[in-house]
Amino acid sequence: MIGYVIGTGSVTTMAVSGARYGMSLTWALLLSCIFTAFLLIAISRLTIVSGHTLLNDIKTHVHPALAVLIIIGLMISVISSIMGVTAIVAEVFQEWTKPITNNNEGVAPVVTSIVLLGILYGLFWNGRHKTFINILSLMVGLMALCFVGTMFMVMPPSTEILKGLIPSIPGAGSPYLVIGGMVGTTMASVCLISRSTLVKEQGWGMKDLKIEQRDSIIAMALTFFISASIIAAATGTLHVQGIHVDNAVEMLYTLKPLAGRFAVAVFAIGILCAGFSSLFPNMVIFPWLLNDYRGEDKPMKSSFFRILVLVITLTGLTIPVFGGKPVMLMVASQAVSPLILPILIGVIIYLLNHKKVVGEYRLGKFFQFILYFTLVFSVIMGVIAFKGFIELFTT
Repeated sequence: MIGYVIGTGSVTTMAVSGARYGMSLTWALLLSCIFTAFLLIAISRLTIVSGHTLLNDIKTHVHPALAVLIIIGLMISVISSIMGVTAIVAEVFQEWTKPITNNNEGVAPVVTSIVLLGILYGLFWNGRHKTFINILSLMVGLMALCFVGTMFMVMPPSTEILKGLIPSIPGAGSPYLVIGGMVGTTMASVCLISRSTLVKEQGWGMKDLKIEQRDSIIAMALTFFISASIIAAATGTLHVQGIHVDNAVEMLYTLKPLAGRFAVAVFAIGILCAGFSSLFPNMVIFPWLLNDYRGEDKPMKSSFFRILVLVITLTGLTIPVFGGKPVMLMVASQAVSPLILPILIGVIIYLLNHKKVVGEYRLGKFFQFILYFTLVFSVIMGVIAFKGFIELFTT
């Protein structure tokens, strides 16, 4: 789950938050991680007790149209993410390769994007991706450790950190979209749906309820620590210089205190690996969702799925070919999630109280209260994300 949550989108959103607003929005990350832990526990429990994935339960026990609506919402977020991730990776790679090109302009983003997406689609076509993705995860982990190391080197004052844990919205700038992006990348609807599929594939049963609870809590505790370190690193490097991160290259400076002149290489390798590891599941998520919806296990190598994945993959060329601002698109793609999150949480609460679904294994009153509180939080964050989109399209 840490690998799902912390990718190019998370790194970008947390870096933008730290660069523009310092530690003042840490509260959004903290609350998101706490509520996500409870949601992961609830979804895992629902999957174990019902014996079906969340999407299939929604289709069967609520309404097929709602399941379709959720899939559409997820795919809007996923395709936007593919566009943003590809463009950010291409920008960073161009900066990294400037010293080794004759014209000192680096490898063109279009070329990088075509090669990147071509490799990923080739891996999907051949079905040889698991070992490759695991290796990339190690590289992303190395970048995360670099952020943690940088955090300790440029640690903001303790008073600033503590103030950041108190909910508030900065008066300057346009913080709504950033807050929505922070919540969206942590309480990512696509990750919540994927959690159900992973639990079912893991074969967990009633005897594993304590294991899934422990797994959920550890996952979100580490997610908070790593994400907060990115915010702190950006605060201590970019925020103090007044750099607001309007392009991907500016994020390279977050690791300069630790890595010095190697900061570009460390960040470039890390973000390239994060791009690979986050793009691949996004490319194939639609076939997964269709299989979940149908309650079947249709082979991913079928001609229909291969064409479907190719079309989705090609959307990654949008910004490198036509231009645009990948950083803000990346933040916006994360902010889509809070818009559909209240519906998802409401459905989870309904299913966990449905006798035909969970039988005698209904949640206790305390957990019910937490989930309803989570629902209220998601509604508030959905309103904030919507305000962010209004600001984005009116300024």
